[in-house]
Amino acid sequence: MLEHVLGSASLAKESLVYSYGRSFNGFAAKLSPPEVDTFSKMERVISVIPNHKLHLHTTHSWEFMDFSPGKIRPQEEGNIVIGFLDSGIWPESESFNDEGMSPPPAKWKGKCHNITCNNKIIGARYYNSEGLYPTTEFKSPRDAIGHGTHTSSTAAGREVDGASFLGLAKGTATGGVPNARIAVYKVCWDMLGCSNADILAAFDDAIADGVDILSMSLGSDDPQPFFDDALAIGAFHAMKRGVLSSASAGNSGPSPATASNLAPWMLTVAASSMDRKFISQVVLGNGEIYPGIAVNSFKLNGTSFPLVWAGDVANYSGGNGLLNAKNCLPGSLNSNKIAGKIVLCNSVLGDYTGVVMANGLGAIVSFPIPFLIDIALSYPLPATQVKTGDGDAILEYIRTTENPIGTILVGETWKDIMAPYVASFSSRGPNRLNPEILKPDITAPGLDILAAWSPVASPSGSPFDTRKVKFNVISGTSMSCPHASAVAAYVKALHPNWSPAAIKSAIMTTANVMDPRKNDDHEFAYGAGHINPLAVTNPGLVYNASEADYIHFLCKQGYNTSTLKQITGESNASCDGVVPGRAWDLNYPTFGVAVEDGQSVNATFTRTVTNVASTNSTYRVTVQMSSSVNVEVHPKKLSFSTVGEKKTFTVKVSGPKMVEQPIQSGTIVWKDGVHVVRSPLVVYTITTNSMTTSPFRPTERIRFGANSINWNMHF
Repeated sequence: MLEHVLGSASLAKESLVYSYGRSFNGFAAKLSPPEVDTFSKMERVISVIPNHKLHLHTTHSWEFMDFSPGKIRPQEEGNIVIGFLDSGIWPESESFNDEGMSPPPAKWKGKCHNITCNNKIIGARYYNSEGLYPTTEFKSPRDAIGHGTHTSSTAAGREVDGASFLGLAKGTATGGVPNARIAVYKVCWDMLGCSNADILAAFDDAIADGVDILSMSLGSDDPQPFFDDALAIGAFHAMKRGVLSSASAGNSGPSPATASNLAPWMLTVAASSMDRKFISQVVLGNGEIYPGIAVNSFKLNGTSFPLVWAGDVANYSGGNGLLNAKNCLPGSLNSNKIAGKIVLCNSVLGDYTGVVMANGLGAIVSFPIPFLIDIALSYPLPATQVKTGDGDAILEYIRTTENPIGTILVGETWKDIMAPYVASFSSRGPNRLNPEILKPDITAPGLDILAAWSPVASPSGSPFDTRKVKFNVISGTSMSCPHASAVAAYVKALHPNWSPAAIKSAIMTTANVMDPRKNDDHEFAYGAGHINPLAVTNPGLVYNASEADYIHFLCKQGYNTSTLKQITGESNASCDGVVPGRAWDLNYPTFGVAVEDGQSVNATFTRTVTNVASTNSTYRVTVQMSSSVNVEVHPKKLSFSTVGEKKTFTVKVSGPKMVEQPIQSGTIVWKDGVHVVRSPLVVYTITTNSMTTSPFRPTERIRFGANSINWNMHF
């Protein structure tokens, strides 16, 4: 074709840049405008596309939210200190360089123990109340497992050009607030978890040190009454001192009522996707190609290797049968039969360890749980996970082919046009402790996040993985939490006098609306919506709340004067005169109506909003709700003449008896022509044996890992 247009074979050869043919038909060539016009008119040519120059992407989550490094940063950002309760930090990471940064703010009282800090990392403490230090750990705030390094750099890491995971996702790594300061409080230890005693000690220091925002990517699998929850207690004390605590919702989804960190004075963050996913394809000897999800850095260079099904190579001499073998459990496979081969595992647990232990070359993990196929995992060998149907097709090829062969291609990134949607693992509501308080509060990117890593930590979490990396790709609400923490810090920088509740309200009421068609659990999955960093600093109105409001809430929930003191630490705290009841009058940015199965809908909310924008503005309300539920808002118009002025309104929700009714979603929106203040309203049924509004029920003690502290005294 080039020879026909250009007139000679030599000109065609000189013009040709690439010839595509493995995945699609086409070529790249150097052409003049007239030559382009000639090609465009040719019958066999579908399209001619100019060779635009694209810029290297960032680690992408911030760019996905249009909050990339190129955005102008307020000078006040350098005055903000984010405290991280986590596994420590790797201070030598490029993400924590302090080039061009001024000394710490004058208010700062923190210290650095056993590591060298700088003007970026301005505080680093560690807590180990039991005095147990695994051989893999450091007796310092240094991070042995990578988690704390990842979260802190996600929120506040400096810009690092050329960051990648062994060549994957290459771009500029950055945190959301790269000029903010970092203070580290190491409370989590490899193999030991994070104890209540250490957590409370860290809160104590962090508040006194002068942090502005606390970020906590940890929690309990079983929500506890607040008086028995170290995070809730610590966050309450932080709130009293003007510090907002941002916490992960948990990774127990998609089962309902699994969200943790449920205290209304905390910002609880779910995890969602962004428009980039990691793909590693399987290519069979018959030419069939199956896309897999994995962060696969291993290059087999297109070379095919023998394929076997794990169920056919069981290690019977080791006492393993078909069940263990097909799940590729440790010790379940015969090394004589899989050495140098790629093994297909039908693994309920997504395991591959048996392949590594038996010297297999690679693994294809067929995952039978379809809703968990959105997580790109990293493996210590060439591996990828495929959908069950594709796994069945691969198995059929193995069984019907005399010498089945295949290969696993090195990972690449694809555009995910469905984003954002809530990750399968992200814990869901409704709120098990207080059904009227919608949790989680917000969702943020938490799927396949690339950020800084500790070079001594395995990038895949496997003891067989000897790779050393400076950046890693992992998923979890642990990853979404620091995104919200950074946004909270951004608001704090521009509005240093705003209360934690006001900052939280701004984040929630300016959130982007999520598509319920992509999220079956609706607000129980994503709360108020997807965090929107660009809108949070100008919300128009905020739902404020004080310590007294939260105390009243606790009293309404059935806490008495004695249990209340365990949370507040105040000797004069009292519930005298408060009648226990629903939490409808807490000034919260969302509205939840939990109706006992078989009962009619009848709820009245009272809310007060504070004007934080224009001196003269008038807001009018609109309501969206299903026809079976009636929602009345009074008054329908709120007028403000000064900044800081408050106005109160009521919301009455009514409807017929409801039986096993799934969530019904609605919204209450106040608009003044400039600002849009959006609050979700949800109505759903509960059964008395599946929910409780009382905090006093038998339950196991809170556990943050393998280790827990039996008693903690709170004075």
